[in-house]
Amino acid sequence: MNPAIDLDGRVAIVTGGTRGLGLCIAMALADAGARVVVCGRNAPDALPEGIAFRAADIRDPEQAKGLVDGVAAKFGRLDILVNNAGGSPQAAAADASPRFFDAILKLNLHSAMYMAQAAHAHMQGRGHASIVNIASVAGVRPAPMTAAYGAAKAGLINLTQSLAQEWGPVGIRVNAIIAGLMQTENAAETYGDAEAQAAIGRSMPLQRMGTGDDIAGAVLWLCSDLAGWVSGARINVDGGGERPYFLDLVKGT
Repeated sequence: MNPAIDLDGRVAIVTGGTRGLGLCIAMALADAGARVVVCGRNAPDALPEGIAFRAADIRDPEQAKGLVDGVAAKFGRLDILVNNAGGSPQAAAADASPRFFDAILKLNLHSAMYMAQAAHAHMQGRGHASIVNIASVAGVRPAPMTAAYGAAKAGLINLTQSLAQEWGPVGIRVNAIIAGLMQTENAAETYGDAEAQAAIGRSMPLQRMGTGDDIAGAVLWLCSDLAGWVSGARINVDGGGERPYFLDLVKGT
């Protein structure tokens, strides 16, 4: 990406930013001039220039706070938080264990709350503060075989709007991106092989599945002054949405 948006001097944290969508977001923020820190439980083999790594399991509120406080102490400020960490394997709801359900909520919902809470003290009253939560279409429509994930993302969307109301008076904007069907390195596990993914893409209004750059572009805008009066928004980045199944049934296909 070669964005026209200027985030020079701002400091950003991207959770789950060592690979996939998170790495695309981190690279876009760095290209726009931000100093970017990504986190994960294990250090990656390498990261692009301009992106630093800190180890943390953000499902633990103490580690989340330690990460945020450490970044703010090093750079003297924190302007941007992108809560991207998440995901879930498929699991039948009838058989999912309480431990599984708890783990999915901790990763996709609790961690975002812990990070936002930790960031609040460093962001309030500074100006330019932006929190972006990466949600999913699973949070706004049924999510069979990923019910816990869908419930967590629905909670993340509501959390976004609630925090936007509470924290707007201290200058913190909070928004959510509702990501559609994305092509990442793990796409085959969810959508099948390349032929199946191409067929899914053709079924969508814009004739393709989404990429990391699609999400990163929306994040850049939300973190910039161009979106200075945007807070509590749920922005669909989904290529126009999924084709309603009943239309194919009507056609007999």
